[in-house]
Amino acid sequence: MNTTPTRIARALAVLTVLLGWATIAWSDVDGEAERRRMVDDIKAMAAEVAEETGIANLSARVLDRIAEVPRHEFVPPEQRAFAYRNRPLAIGHKQTISQPFVVALMTELLDVKEEHRVLEIGTGSGYQGAVLAGLARDVYTIEIVRPLAETATAAFERLDYTNIHTRIGDGYRGWPEHGPYDGIMVTAAPDHIPPALIEQLKPGGRLVIPVGEVWQDLMVLTKNADGTTTTTTVVPVRFVPLTREEDAKD
Repeated sequence: MNTTPTRIARALAVLTVLLGWATIAWSDVDGEAERRRMVDDIKAMAAEVAEETGIANLSARVLDRIAEVPRHEFVPPEQRAFAYRNRPLAIGHKQTISQPFVVALMTELLDVKEEHRVLEIGTGSGYQGAVLAGLARDVYTIEIVRPLAETATAAFERLDYTNIHTRIGDGYRGWPEHGPYDGIMVTAAPDHIPPALIEQLKPGGRLVIPVGEVWQDLMVLTKNADGTTTTTTVVPVRFVPLTREEDAKD
């Protein structure tokens, strides 16, 4: 097929417009307004599923923190135009950054206080850890996929999150050196609750974790003063599997 100068000119004009839209989209995600719109979407979804979760309104403390954290800093460059959509995004290595609503819900369920020391299993993109860092005294986060751990650590340093401590390793075993923890959050799904994590939880502390295979139940385990535990099932979710050391790949 022949291409006339007119067709070339039209194609260039369309390309210019598309590039302009891409620039506008990226400039928008730098602003607080995009984060606030995302928070509005989270609040609307919370109301829609309140009957299932038992939580009609997420706390202002959690939502304000969600509005502060620049999610676009934790997604690959090709995904940044979608950073503030209320949806999960691929981050490579068969992993995802969680849907913002799920991040907000799990943070709410963990009930983090300013004086708390929190353990996160599955650093991933680093976004959930960044959210927790503004609510807790210290966040200890473990990632088994080295490239993800390195990218997240670089983002924490770039954004000056000095109370986040990272480690590359098998999260199933936890991080006993800094325990016991006031709260533990698991952002990948095992087929059962790892005993080591229960051991590393303080009495009165909470463990928020998705448990199951293809589809999971989001659960909250509370450790009682006598060492026994109480578990509540919140809502069905879908997470990537929790990778063990023998299955890890760089």
